[in-house]
Amino acid sequence: MKIKGTFLDEISHDIPHQNWGRKEWDLDFDYMKKVGINTVVLIRSGYRKWLTYPSQILMEQERAYQSSVDLVQMFLELSSKHGMDFYFGLYDSGRYWVNGDFQGELDLNKALIEEVWEKYGQMPAFKGWYISQECSRKTGSIIKMYAGLGEHCKAVSGSLTTLISPYIDGIKNISQYKPETSRTLGVSLKRHEEDWNEIFDGIKNAVDIVAFQDGHIDFDELDDFLQINKQLADRHGIRSWTNSESFDRDMPIKFLPIKWEKLLMKLKAAERAGMEQAITFEFSHFMSPQSAYLQAGHLYNRYKEYLDQLK
Repeated sequence: MKIKGTFLDEISHDIPHQNWGRKEWDLDFDYMKKVGINTVVLIRSGYRKWLTYPSQILMEQERAYQSSVDLVQMFLELSSKHGMDFYFGLYDSGRYWVNGDFQGELDLNKALIEEVWEKYGQMPAFKGWYISQECSRKTGSIIKMYAGLGEHCKAVSGSLTTLISPYIDGIKNISQYKPETSRTLGVSLKRHEEDWNEIFDGIKNAVDIVAFQDGHIDFDELDDFLQINKQLADRHGIRSWTNSESFDRDMPIKFLPIKWEKLLMKLKAAERAGMEQAITFEFSHFMSPQSAYLQAGHLYNRYKEYLDQLK
């Protein structure tokens, strides 16, 4: 199992910003390419009032702050330069859908999708869409929202690929703003299966790929949950990736690069489950040799050694 893609976390709200410019990003894409990464996924194009590109819709309707740099344009250009596919992450209002107004989130993003496609759709690296609203359970109108977003992305772009990366409501599903790292009980395998069987049934014509985050469950639960995720996706004709998180949820400091042994354990579990490939959240903070975290470069070296062993 190899990491073939990474998220780009440029709308940071719980991970420190690295204040990179084009030079640093260009070098990071080169580091990614050297370990076989061929896909980059913008985690979200905006969160609340912070934007990655100057969106007229969001500046007018949400009073968002105008971005000083068009990061979407830059990422698309760097993706072309380094031969990578770029997936555009939608806007997360941080208020509509989380407060039960799923239709409001859907309507706003529909307008955004049209704006983005008109502005960037002809750039060659633009290969797909990422539905950035993350969920773990069948709550509210999440099925209707996912289906509506995926369908609109496809209708506007000529059926480009759509991706979601939900999480598992496990024992490590703890707010980053709390000191704890785990709780006593997480979702049962049976309840997880029931929820996602219903969700997948409702979104199977709108979402092409699912990449469940693998960090919210304990390591001895990995095989069971990853295998059921793969079986459910297969049942509904959805492709299975795994989002193998490269940060550590077991540490009191949130968040630091993960111990290599833990990442390796997760990659091996994904391989046993039959996942198509791995992506990670996320390379630039937690695996890059130029990360603000010194240990990220060491993780990069350990991963390169792993790739050499596979050869």
